Amino acid sequence: MSCALLHRLTSSTPKRILSLDGGGVRGILMLGFLETLENQLRKRHGRPDMRLSDYFDLIGGTSVGSILAAALAMGMEMKTLTGHGMDVTTRIFARRNWRAWHSRFDSKPLQSVLHDVFGDCMLGDERLATGLCIVTKRADTRSTWPLINHPQGRFYEMNRHILLRDAVYASAAAPYFFVPTKFDVGQGEVGAFVDGGVSMANNPAWQMFLLATLKGFPFHWPTGEDQLLMVSIGTGSWQQRDPVDKVAGAKAWNWPVEVPKMLMEDANTQVQLLMQYMSRTLTPWTLDSEVGDLSGDLLTREPALSYLRYNAKLEREPLAELGFDLSNSRVKALRNMTAHNNSDQLLAIGRVAARESVSIKHFPPCFDIPKRP
Repeated sequence: MSCALLHRLTSSTPKRILSLDGGGVRGILMLGFLETLENQLRKRHGRPDMRLSDYFDLIGGTSVGSILAAALAMGMEMKTLTGHGMDVTTRIFARRNWRAWHSRFDSKPLQSVLHDVFGDCMLGDERLATGLCIVTKRADTRSTWPLINHPQGRFYEMNRHILLRDAVYASAAAPYFFVPTKFDVGQGEVGAFVDGGVSMANNPAWQMFLLATLKGFPFHWPTGEDQLLMVSIGTGSWQQRDPVDKVAGAKAWNWPVEVPKMLMEDANTQVQLLMQYMSRTLTPWTLDSEVGDLSGDLLTREPALSYLRYNAKLEREPLAELGFDLSNSRVKALRNMTAHNNSDQLLAIGRVAARESVSIKHFPPCFDIPKRP
């Protein structure tokens, strides 16, 4: 851990957080938003070589979001990361596991990709240019683990030697799709890990807010809309509605698959509700037909942070407004988390959706980076 990074994490300047959702292949959508974000921040600061790690003091993600978060924290620019991202989905999801009773996909391509991108970089490596949080689930203790690179963290000395590629695989190893992983978490203790999406943090924005502000964590960043900025990026959303007879007539073996999906959807909605409830967001999302977008609600006397949420609606009409005239079946296919043949179209949708929704005007000037001397 470099002294410069420690100073950055502990200084009293306003802090900026980037939070990236899980979602398998749909993570390609986030690349379009991240490209636009990088370009707009470069123009705002007059720095054509600026990286997102220069702007954000903490970057965190779950599952595919953790892969992007770790790459960004290493200082990778979007031009390079987009190329890696498109390659990753093809390599990971094109090869099914012949031992289907273990997992749907072979884990070796994913592990190979992570080795290529992260090499021998460790969680406490000086090559990490900014704060990093990788959200995973320790399955043997049923606890959600936000693995961080802050040297004052309670478990930093135990965890700093964890290879980044192992931590990211742990965050992305969705049960059924990939086999769980295990590694030494310090002092000879071994933990078994699965996808961080198997928690309340598939959308990790709330987890990131807690990480930044709770006394038990090492950051201790002050709250306030001029002190803390959260930018959260999703992997596509849509209105879920199944035929009544299909649900009512579901067989017993259907529910073990459907119930986890329902719980994850509820968790994502609750995270979005909490973040909007604590802020006067300039990017409000309608949560449901009863509470609306919470534009008239505020949990605290003053906003706890500045909060921005960017995502794309994978529904026929919103996509048509973006210029994508797709059939209902094609739109439904785009929601598949493992269909690697969707990558090109998802990237195109992400880029157009970002162009229509991301505005540098959303970013308060108090979070601008001071000019170089």
